[in-house]
Amino acid sequence: MPSPAETEAAMAAALLDPAEPGPADARFAVHRNNVLVGLVDALGETFPAVRALVGEEFFRAAGAAFVRAHPPESPVLILWGGAFPDWIAAFPPAAGVPYLGDVARLEWAWTEAYNAAEATPLAAPALAAVPGERLPDMRLVLHPAVRLVASRFPVASLWADVTGRETGLRPELAQAETALVSRPYDVVSVRAIPTASAAFLSALAGGHTLGAAAAAGTAEPGFDLAAEITALFQAGLVAALATETPGVDHGPLG
Repeated sequence: MPSPAETEAAMAAALLDPAEPGPADARFAVHRNNVLVGLVDALGETFPAVRALVGEEFFRAAGAAFVRAHPPESPVLILWGGAFPDWIAAFPPAAGVPYLGDVARLEWAWTEAYNAAEATPLAAPALAAVPGERLPDMRLVLHPAVRLVASRFPVASLWADVTGRETGLRPELAQAETALVSRPYDVVSVRAIPTASAAFLSALAGGHTLGAAAAAGTAEPGFDLAAEITALFQAGLVAALATETPGVDHGPLG
């Protein structure tokens, strides 16, 4: 006779696997269906643009397949779904919508930004107080909610169009975009940013110094370091200043 733990594990597996018979109880079949429907509904709440792009019927079928392949490992469903972008990008029936995976990545970035830790944006005078000779070696620590999603498709425009944030965009699918997702205050913001800005921000997000990030931006046309820094502080995207070498204290930063 199986132990209670083994019985519980078998029932949990049977909930999402139709090949598993489960208990011979009509109520279990109803519960199994309710669990699957509920998880697909939760997935649709996290990825509404994907659902809109493929239609409800397709999304529910794909969602059910995803749920069975990647069931939640925690009762906190807001933490579940991070595997969906790569999964849907590789899902053969979705091959005709090549930008679907990137739209899903943007939506997951939105979820991460929404749930990111709180941090008070740093004011620009803090950087102005740093001696000029030390600036290249400083690191601008970005707000915990900042995310970048680079795509060979107009991912931010597609997302804005299909979710109704903006109308009449008519995105050109051949146009690459990098989406900046942030939430310095109460509302998550999504917008496309220029290539030079994306290179600069990506370097900062990777922990590079201001000097190294400026070099990355300068490699792209149209880069203006002063304008980029001003825009970062105005948007509330900087949470702290740090030295190049962790643990080295150069004194107060203003």
